[in-house]
Amino acid sequence: MRITWIQPEDLLVHELRQSADEGRDVAAVAEAWRDAGGSPTIPHGGASQPPASAELRALAGRLLDRLATLPSRTAADEPDGLAEIRAITSAADSPAAVDVMDLRERVRGGWLGRAAGCLLGKPVEKIPREGIREILEATGRWPLRGYFTARGLPAEVAERWPWNRASAATSLVEVIDGMPEDDDLNYALLALYVLERHGAGFTTEDVAAAWLALLPAGRVFTAERAAYRNLLEGYAPPETATVRNPYREWIGAQIRGDVYGWVRPGDPWAAAALAWKDARLSHTRNGLYGAMYVAAMTSAACVASGVEEVLDAGLSVVPPRSRLAAAVRDARALAASGIGFEKGVDRLYESYGDLHWVHVLNNAALVTLALALGRGDFADSVCMVVSGGWDTDSNGATVGSVTGTLAGAAGLPGEWTGPLNNRLASSMPGFDGVGFDELADRTVAGIS
Repeated sequence: MRITWIQPEDLLVHELRQSADEGRDVAAVAEAWRDAGGSPTIPHGGASQPPASAELRALAGRLLDRLATLPSRTAADEPDGLAEIRAITSAADSPAAVDVMDLRERVRGGWLGRAAGCLLGKPVEKIPREGIREILEATGRWPLRGYFTARGLPAEVAERWPWNRASAATSLVEVIDGMPEDDDLNYALLALYVLERHGAGFTTEDVAAAWLALLPAGRVFTAERAAYRNLLEGYAPPETATVRNPYREWIGAQIRGDVYGWVRPGDPWAAAALAWKDARLSHTRNGLYGAMYVAAMTSAACVASGVEEVLDAGLSVVPPRSRLAAAVRDARALAASGIGFEKGVDRLYESYGDLHWVHVLNNAALVTLALALGRGDFADSVCMVVSGGWDTDSNGATVGSVTGTLAGAAGLPGEWTGPLNNRLASSMPGFDGVGFDELADRTVAGIS
Protein backbone atom coordinates (compact mmCIF):
# COMPACT_ATOMS: atom_id res chain seq x y z
CA MET A 1 0.00 0.00 0.00
CA ARG A 2 1.25 3.46 -0.89
CA ILE A 3 -0.11 6.27 1.28
CA THR A 4 -0.86 9.38 -0.76
CA TRP A 5 -0.33 13.07 0.00
CA ILE A 6 2.68 12.31 2.18
CA GLN A 7 5.52 10.71 0.17
CA PRO A 8 8.53 13.03 -0.35
CA GLU A 9 8.36 12.72 -4.15
CA ASP A 10 4.73 13.89 -4.07
CA LEU A 11 5.39 16.66 -1.58
CA LEU A 12 8.31 18.01 -3.58
CA VAL A 13 6.35 18.57 -6.77
CA HIS A 14 3.62 20.45 -4.91
CA GLU A 15 6.23 22.35 -2.86
CA LEU A 16 7.96 23.61 -5.99
CA ARG A 17 4.73 25.38 -6.96
CA GLN A 18 3.95 26.56 -3.43
CA SER A 19 7.45 27.94 -2.87
CA ALA A 20 7.35 29.72 -6.23
CA ASP A 21 4.02 31.29 -5.22
CA GLU A 22 5.72 32.57 -2.07
CA GLY A 23 8.49 34.19 -4.11
CA ARG A 24 11.24 31.64 -3.64
CA ASP A 25 13.67 30.96 -6.49
CA VAL A 26 13.03 27.27 -7.08
CA ALA A 27 14.80 26.89 -10.43
CA ALA A 28 17.90 25.10 -9.14
CA VAL A 29 15.87 22.63 -7.06
CA ALA A 30 13.53 21.89 -9.95
CA GLU A 31 16.51 21.29 -12.22
CA ALA A 32 18.15 18.94 -9.72
CA TRP A 33 14.93 16.94 -9.47
CA ARG A 34 14.51 16.67 -13.24
CA ASP A 35 18.16 15.74 -13.75
CA ALA A 36 17.74 12.88 -11.28
CA GLY A 37 14.78 11.54 -13.23
CA GLY A 38 11.99 12.95 -11.07
CA SER A 39 8.73 14.02 -12.69
CA PRO A 40 8.07 17.75 -12.27
CA THR A 41 4.28 17.40 -12.41
CA ILE A 42 1.45 15.53 -10.71
CA PRO A 43 -1.09 13.90 -13.03
CA HIS A 44 -4.30 15.95 -13.34
CA GLY A 45 -6.60 15.23 -10.41
CA GLY A 46 -4.03 13.00 -8.76
CA ALA A 47 -2.49 13.02 -5.32
CA SER A 48 0.68 11.16 -6.19
CA GLN A 49 3.32 10.26 -8.72
CA PRO A 50 4.50 6.77 -9.66
CA PRO A 51 6.42 5.11 -6.78
CA ALA A 52 9.97 6.38 -6.54
CA SER A 53 13.13 4.41 -5.91
CA ALA A 54 14.69 4.66 -2.47
CA GLU A 55 17.42 6.91 -3.88
CA LEU A 56 14.97 9.24 -5.61
CA ARG A 57 12.75 9.42 -2.53
CA ALA A 58 15.74 10.32 -0.36
CA LEU A 59 16.72 13.04 -2.83
CA ALA A 60 13.18 14.42 -2.75
CA GLY A 61 13.42 14.70 1.02
CA ARG A 62 16.72 16.59 0.82
CA LEU A 63 15.35 18.93 -1.82
CA LEU A 64 12.26 19.62 0.30
CA ASP A 65 14.49 20.66 3.17
CA ARG A 66 16.55 22.81 0.80
CA LEU A 67 13.44 24.63 -0.41
CA ALA A 68 12.51 25.40 3.19
CA THR A 69 15.77 27.34 3.63
CA LEU A 70 15.24 29.62 0.63
CA PRO A 71 14.10 33.20 1.34
CA SER A 72 10.54 34.11 0.43
CA ARG A 73 9.08 37.52 -0.29
CA THR A 74 7.89 39.68 2.55
CA ALA A 75 4.62 38.69 4.16
CA ALA A 76 3.52 42.28 4.85
CA ASP A 77 0.51 41.94 2.55
CA GLU A 78 -0.17 38.34 3.58
CA PRO A 79 0.72 37.99 7.28
CA ASP A 80 0.10 34.89 9.37
CA GLY A 81 -0.25 36.56 12.76
CA LEU A 82 -3.74 37.44 13.97
CA ALA A 83 -2.76 40.89 15.23
CA GLU A 84 -1.05 41.67 11.94
CA ILE A 85 -4.09 40.51 9.99
CA ARG A 86 -6.41 42.58 12.16
CA ALA A 87 -4.29 45.69 11.67
CA ILE A 88 -4.83 45.71 7.90
CA THR A 89 -8.43 44.51 7.64
CA SER A 90 -11.65 46.49 7.80
CA ALA A 91 -13.92 44.29 9.91
CA ALA A 92 -16.34 46.12 12.19
CA ASP A 93 -15.43 46.28 15.87
CA SER A 94 -18.95 45.93 17.25
CA PRO A 95 -21.24 42.92 16.73
CA ALA A 96 -24.70 43.27 15.21
CA ALA A 97 -27.83 42.65 17.21
CA VAL A 98 -29.02 39.04 17.20
CA ASP A 99 -32.61 37.78 17.24
CA VAL A 100 -32.25 34.86 19.64
CA MET A 101 -35.58 33.32 18.62
CA ASP A 102 -34.49 33.29 14.97
CA LEU A 103 -30.94 32.12 15.58
CA ARG A 104 -31.62 28.43 16.22
CA GLU A 105 -33.54 28.08 12.96
CA ARG A 106 -30.78 29.86 11.07
CA VAL A 107 -28.11 27.62 12.59
CA ARG A 108 -30.18 24.50 11.89
CA GLY A 109 -30.52 25.74 8.33
CA GLY A 110 -26.76 26.12 8.20
CA TRP A 111 -26.13 22.54 9.35
CA LEU A 112 -28.74 21.16 6.94
CA GLY A 113 -27.50 23.32 4.08
CA ARG A 114 -23.91 22.29 4.68
CA ALA A 115 -24.88 18.62 4.57
CA ALA A 116 -27.13 18.87 1.50
CA GLY A 117 -24.62 20.92 -0.48
CA CYS A 118 -21.84 18.51 0.40
CA LEU A 119 -24.01 15.54 -0.53
CA LEU A 120 -24.78 17.08 -3.91
CA GLY A 121 -21.09 17.36 -4.75
CA LYS A 122 -19.89 14.03 -3.36
CA PRO A 123 -20.44 11.70 -6.34
CA VAL A 124 -18.66 14.05 -8.78
CA GLU A 125 -15.68 14.93 -6.60
CA LYS A 126 -12.54 14.83 -8.80
CA ILE A 127 -14.62 14.80 -12.01
CA PRO A 128 -13.73 17.89 -14.06
CA ARG A 129 -16.30 20.43 -15.07
CA GLU A 130 -16.75 19.06 -18.59
CA GLY A 131 -17.40 15.58 -17.20
CA ILE A 132 -20.03 16.86 -14.78
CA ARG A 133 -21.86 18.55 -17.62
CA GLU A 134 -21.69 15.47 -19.84
CA ILE A 135 -23.14 13.29 -17.07
CA LEU A 136 -26.00 15.73 -16.55
CA GLU A 137 -26.76 16.15 -20.23
CA ALA A 138 -26.68 12.38 -20.75
CA THR A 139 -29.27 11.90 -17.99
CA GLY A 140 -31.45 14.81 -19.11
CA ARG A 141 -30.68 16.83 -15.97
CA TRP A 142 -28.75 19.82 -17.31
CA PRO A 143 -28.76 22.38 -15.82
CA LEU A 144 -28.32 20.74 -12.44
CA ARG A 145 -31.40 21.05 -10.21
CA GLY A 146 -31.17 18.14 -7.76
CA TYR A 147 -29.04 15.28 -6.49
CA PHE A 148 -27.18 13.25 -9.11
CA THR A 149 -28.52 9.96 -10.45
CA ALA A 150 -27.07 7.01 -12.36
CA ARG A 151 -30.48 6.25 -13.88
CA GLY A 152 -30.32 6.54 -17.64
CA LEU A 153 -26.57 7.20 -17.70
CA PRO A 154 -25.06 5.58 -20.82
CA ALA A 155 -22.32 3.06 -20.09
CA GLU A 156 -19.75 4.90 -22.18
CA VAL A 157 -20.30 8.14 -20.25
CA ALA A 158 -20.08 6.31 -16.92
CA GLU A 159 -16.83 4.71 -18.04
CA ARG A 160 -15.39 8.02 -19.20
CA TRP A 161 -16.40 9.85 -16.01
CA PRO A 162 -16.66 7.30 -13.18
CA TRP A 163 -18.38 8.40 -9.97
CA ASN A 164 -16.26 9.02 -6.90
CA ARG A 165 -15.71 5.48 -5.60
CA ALA A 166 -16.17 6.32 -1.95
CA SER A 167 -19.37 8.29 -2.48
CA ALA A 168 -21.48 6.76 -5.24
CA ALA A 169 -22.93 4.07 -2.98
CA THR A 170 -24.43 6.64 -0.60
CA SER A 171 -24.86 9.93 -2.46
CA LEU A 172 -26.82 9.29 -5.65
CA VAL A 173 -30.50 10.18 -5.33
CA GLU A 174 -31.64 6.58 -5.66
CA VAL A 175 -29.62 5.45 -2.61
CA ILE A 176 -29.52 8.47 -0.26
CA ASP A 177 -30.61 7.51 3.25
CA GLY A 178 -29.37 10.17 5.63
CA MET A 179 -26.19 12.19 5.31
CA PRO A 180 -23.21 9.87 4.80
CA GLU A 181 -19.86 10.35 6.51
CA ASP A 182 -17.65 13.06 4.99
CA ASP A 183 -14.60 14.99 6.13
CA ASP A 184 -16.40 18.27 5.35
CA LEU A 185 -18.89 17.43 8.13
CA ASN A 186 -16.37 15.73 10.43
CA TYR A 187 -14.45 18.99 10.80
CA ALA A 188 -17.63 20.88 11.68
CA LEU A 189 -18.35 18.29 14.36
CA LEU A 190 -14.80 18.54 15.62
CA ALA A 191 -15.12 22.32 15.95
CA LEU A 192 -18.30 21.83 17.97
CA TYR A 193 -16.50 19.30 20.16
CA VAL A 194 -13.62 21.69 20.82
CA LEU A 195 -16.00 24.53 21.70
CA GLU A 196 -18.05 22.32 24.02
CA ARG A 197 -14.93 21.04 25.76
CA HIS A 198 -12.86 24.23 25.97
CA GLY A 199 -15.16 27.15 25.16
CA ALA A 200 -14.17 30.06 22.93
CA GLY A 201 -10.86 30.29 24.78
CA PHE A 202 -9.62 27.12 23.11
CA THR A 203 -6.09 27.05 21.73
CA THR A 204 -4.59 25.62 18.57
CA GLU A 205 -3.05 22.95 20.80
CA ASP A 206 -6.57 21.98 21.92
CA VAL A 207 -7.55 21.51 18.28
CA ALA A 208 -4.44 19.39 17.73
CA ALA A 209 -5.28 17.18 20.70
CA ALA A 210 -8.82 16.73 19.40
CA TRP A 211 -7.50 15.69 16.00
CA LEU A 212 -5.28 13.03 17.50
CA ALA A 213 -8.03 11.78 19.81
CA LEU A 214 -10.95 11.78 17.38
CA LEU A 215 -9.91 11.94 13.72
CA PRO A 216 -8.84 8.68 12.06
CA ALA A 217 -5.57 9.27 10.23
CA GLY A 218 -7.08 7.87 7.06
CA ARG A 219 -9.78 10.56 7.07
CA VAL A 220 -7.41 13.52 6.85
CA PHE A 221 -5.97 14.71 3.54
CA THR A 222 -3.56 17.23 2.00
CA ALA A 223 -2.54 19.88 4.59
CA GLU A 224 -4.34 18.08 7.38
CA ARG A 225 -2.48 14.85 6.67
CA ALA A 226 0.86 16.68 6.66
CA ALA A 227 0.00 18.47 9.92
CA TYR A 228 -1.18 15.21 11.50
CA ARG A 229 2.15 13.59 10.57
CA ASN A 230 4.00 16.59 12.02
CA LEU A 231 2.12 16.26 15.31
CA LEU A 232 3.10 12.60 15.54
CA GLU A 233 6.72 13.58 14.87
CA GLY A 234 6.67 16.03 17.77
CA TYR A 235 6.23 19.37 16.05
CA ALA A 236 4.01 21.99 17.68
CA PRO A 237 1.87 24.67 16.00
CA PRO A 238 2.57 26.70 13.95
CA GLU A 239 5.42 24.50 12.68
CA THR A 240 2.84 21.80 12.01
CA ALA A 241 1.61 24.00 9.16
CA THR A 242 4.98 24.50 7.49
CA VAL A 243 7.22 21.44 7.86
CA ARG A 244 7.04 19.47 4.61
CA ASN A 245 3.52 20.76 4.05
CA PRO A 246 3.14 22.08 0.51
CA TYR A 247 -0.65 22.16 0.90
CA ARG A 248 -0.61 25.02 3.40
CA GLU A 249 -2.56 27.32 1.06
CA TRP A 250 -5.06 24.73 -0.10
CA ILE A 251 -8.74 24.44 0.81
CA GLY A 252 -8.51 22.32 3.99
CA ALA A 253 -8.92 25.11 6.53
CA GLN A 254 -11.69 26.75 4.51
CA ILE A 255 -13.89 23.69 5.11
CA ARG A 256 -13.41 23.99 8.89
CA GLY A 257 -14.73 27.49 9.59
CA ASP A 258 -18.53 27.39 9.58
CA VAL A 259 -19.24 26.55 13.22
CA TYR A 260 -17.05 29.40 14.44
CA GLY A 261 -19.36 31.80 12.62
CA TRP A 262 -22.50 30.28 14.09
CA VAL A 263 -21.20 30.68 17.65
CA ARG A 264 -20.30 34.32 16.98
CA PRO A 265 -23.49 35.49 15.21
CA GLY A 266 -23.29 39.01 13.83
CA ASP A 267 -19.63 39.39 14.82
CA PRO A 268 -17.54 38.45 11.76
CA TRP A 269 -14.17 39.41 13.21
CA ALA A 270 -14.69 37.38 16.39
CA ALA A 271 -15.74 34.42 14.24
CA ALA A 272 -12.69 34.83 12.02
CA ALA A 273 -10.40 34.95 15.04
CA LEU A 274 -11.76 31.60 16.25
CA ALA A 275 -11.31 30.11 12.79
CA TRP A 276 -7.72 31.41 12.69
CA LYS A 277 -6.87 29.47 15.86
CA ASP A 278 -8.08 26.28 14.21
CA ALA A 279 -6.59 26.96 10.77
CA ARG A 280 -3.05 27.75 11.92
CA LEU A 281 -2.57 24.11 12.87
CA SER A 282 -2.27 23.24 9.18
CA HIS A 283 -2.30 26.38 7.03
CA THR A 284 -0.57 29.69 6.39
CA ARG A 285 -1.35 32.90 4.53
CA ASN A 286 -4.27 32.44 2.12
CA GLY A 287 -5.04 29.06 3.62
CA LEU A 288 -5.73 30.88 6.90
CA TYR A 289 -7.77 33.55 5.17
CA GLY A 290 -10.05 31.00 3.52
CA ALA A 291 -11.11 29.73 6.94
CA MET A 292 -11.58 33.27 8.22
CA TYR A 293 -13.57 34.26 5.13
CA VAL A 294 -16.06 31.43 5.61
CA ALA A 295 -16.40 31.94 9.37
CA ALA A 296 -17.12 35.64 8.84
CA MET A 297 -19.73 34.80 6.21
CA THR A 298 -21.59 32.28 8.38
CA SER A 299 -21.46 34.77 11.26
CA ALA A 300 -23.01 37.46 9.10
CA ALA A 301 -25.54 35.04 7.63
CA CYS A 302 -26.99 34.58 11.14
CA VAL A 303 -28.28 38.16 11.07
CA ALA A 304 -28.12 39.39 7.47
CA SER A 305 -31.03 39.90 5.12
CA GLY A 306 -29.10 39.31 1.89
CA VAL A 307 -26.04 37.64 0.46
CA GLU A 308 -24.22 40.87 -0.43
CA GLU A 309 -24.01 41.72 3.27
CA VAL A 310 -22.56 38.28 3.87
CA LEU A 311 -19.95 38.63 1.13
CA ASP A 312 -18.97 42.07 2.41
CA ALA A 313 -18.50 40.67 5.91
CA GLY A 314 -16.37 37.82 4.59
CA LEU A 315 -14.08 40.12 2.65
CA SER A 316 -13.75 42.47 5.61
CA VAL A 317 -11.64 39.95 7.57
CA VAL A 318 -9.26 39.14 4.69
CA PRO A 319 -6.05 41.16 4.17
CA PRO A 320 -7.00 43.49 1.31
CA ARG A 321 -3.83 43.03 -0.76
CA SER A 322 -3.77 39.24 -0.39
CA ARG A 323 -4.28 36.85 -3.29
CA LEU A 324 -7.46 35.55 -1.64
CA ALA A 325 -8.97 39.03 -1.47
CA ALA A 326 -8.10 39.53 -5.14
CA ALA A 327 -9.78 36.23 -6.07
CA VAL A 328 -12.93 37.17 -4.15
CA ARG A 329 -13.04 40.61 -5.75
CA ASP A 330 -12.51 39.07 -9.19
CA ALA A 331 -15.49 36.76 -8.68
CA ARG A 332 -17.74 39.52 -7.40
CA ALA A 333 -16.81 41.74 -10.32
CA LEU A 334 -17.70 38.94 -12.73
CA ALA A 335 -21.06 38.49 -11.02
CA ALA A 336 -21.77 42.22 -11.18
CA SER A 337 -20.80 42.43 -14.86
CA GLY A 338 -23.81 40.42 -15.99
CA ILE A 339 -21.62 37.83 -17.67
CA GLY A 340 -23.63 34.93 -16.20
CA PHE A 341 -22.45 31.81 -14.43
CA GLU A 342 -21.08 29.65 -17.27
CA LYS A 343 -19.05 32.44 -18.85
CA GLY A 344 -18.05 33.63 -15.39
CA VAL A 345 -16.66 30.19 -14.58
CA ASP A 346 -14.84 30.20 -17.91
CA ARG A 347 -13.10 33.37 -16.77
CA LEU A 348 -12.22 31.87 -13.40
CA TYR A 349 -10.66 28.87 -15.13
CA GLU A 350 -8.64 31.24 -17.32
CA SER A 351 -7.33 33.01 -14.21
CA TYR A 352 -6.98 30.12 -11.75
CA GLY A 353 -7.13 26.92 -13.79
CA ASP A 354 -3.42 26.21 -13.33
CA LEU A 355 -3.96 25.66 -9.60
CA HIS A 356 -4.65 22.25 -8.08
CA TRP A 357 -8.35 21.43 -7.86
CA VAL A 358 -8.25 21.70 -4.06
CA HIS A 359 -6.30 24.96 -3.79
CA VAL A 360 -7.96 27.71 -1.79
CA LEU A 361 -7.83 30.52 -4.35
CA ASN A 362 -9.74 28.96 -7.23
CA ASN A 363 -12.32 27.39 -4.93
CA ALA A 364 -12.90 30.56 -2.90
CA ALA A 365 -13.45 32.44 -6.15
CA LEU A 366 -15.95 29.84 -7.37
CA VAL A 367 -17.80 29.86 -4.04
CA THR A 368 -18.01 33.65 -4.22
CA LEU A 369 -19.29 33.67 -7.79
CA ALA A 370 -22.03 31.14 -6.98
CA LEU A 371 -23.10 33.02 -3.85
CA ALA A 372 -23.20 36.36 -5.64
CA LEU A 373 -25.15 35.04 -8.64
CA GLY A 374 -27.41 32.82 -6.52
CA ARG A 375 -28.53 35.85 -4.49
CA GLY A 376 -29.11 33.72 -1.42
CA ASP A 377 -31.25 31.06 -3.10
CA PHE A 378 -30.09 27.70 -1.76
CA ALA A 379 -30.80 25.49 -4.79
CA ASP A 380 -29.52 27.96 -7.38
CA SER A 381 -26.34 28.57 -5.42
CA VAL A 382 -25.34 24.98 -4.61
CA CYS A 383 -26.20 23.76 -8.10
CA MET A 384 -24.08 26.46 -9.69
CA VAL A 385 -21.05 25.87 -7.50
CA VAL A 386 -21.10 22.08 -7.96
CA SER A 387 -21.58 22.47 -11.73
CA GLY A 388 -18.44 24.62 -11.73
CA GLY A 389 -16.19 21.70 -10.81
CA TRP A 390 -13.00 21.82 -8.72
CA ASP A 391 -13.69 20.70 -5.11
CA THR A 392 -17.37 19.95 -5.61
CA ASP A 393 -18.33 18.54 -2.22
CA SER A 394 -16.40 21.11 -0.19
CA ASN A 395 -17.71 24.02 -2.23
CA GLY A 396 -21.24 22.64 -2.13
CA ALA A 397 -20.93 22.37 1.64
CA THR A 398 -19.70 25.95 2.05
CA VAL A 399 -22.27 27.51 -0.26
CA GLY A 400 -24.98 25.35 1.31
CA SER A 401 -23.92 26.43 4.77
CA VAL A 402 -24.04 30.14 3.97
CA THR A 403 -27.33 30.06 2.06
CA GLY A 404 -28.87 27.60 4.53
CA THR A 405 -28.04 29.96 7.38
CA LEU A 406 -29.51 32.91 5.51
CA ALA A 407 -32.72 31.00 4.75
CA GLY A 408 -33.11 29.14 8.03
CA ALA A 409 -34.24 25.53 8.16
CA ALA A 410 -37.84 26.34 7.27
CA GLY A 411 -36.69 28.15 4.15
CA LEU A 412 -34.88 25.15 2.66
CA PRO A 413 -36.73 23.04 0.06
CA GLY A 414 -37.90 19.66 1.30
CA GLU A 415 -36.51 17.83 -1.71
CA TRP A 416 -33.05 18.77 -0.47
CA THR A 417 -33.43 18.26 3.28
CA GLY A 418 -35.92 15.37 3.34
CA PRO A 419 -33.47 12.67 2.16
CA LEU A 420 -31.11 13.63 5.00
CA ASN A 421 -33.60 12.06 7.43
CA ASN A 422 -32.27 14.24 10.25
CA ARG A 423 -29.30 11.89 10.53
CA LEU A 424 -25.58 12.40 10.01
CA ALA A 425 -23.10 9.54 9.80
CA SER A 426 -19.62 10.25 11.10
CA SER A 427 -16.32 8.58 11.92
CA MET A 428 -16.07 11.00 14.86
CA PRO A 429 -16.63 9.10 18.13
CA GLY A 430 -19.89 10.09 19.80
CA PHE A 431 -21.36 11.78 16.73
CA ASP A 432 -22.39 8.95 14.42
CA GLY A 433 -26.12 9.19 13.75
CA VAL A 434 -26.54 12.61 15.37
CA GLY A 435 -29.53 14.69 14.26
CA PHE A 436 -29.29 18.14 12.75
CA ASP A 437 -31.78 19.50 15.27
CA GLU A 438 -29.52 18.32 18.10
CA LEU A 439 -26.50 19.87 16.40
CA ALA A 440 -28.31 23.21 16.14
CA ASP A 441 -29.28 23.08 19.82
CA ARG A 442 -25.74 22.26 20.90
CA THR A 443 -24.24 24.98 18.67
CA VAL A 444 -26.54 27.69 19.99
CA ALA A 445 -25.98 26.49 23.57
CA GLY A 446 -22.26 27.10 23.04
CA ILE A 447 -22.67 30.81 22.35
CA SER A 448 -21.12 32.83 25.15
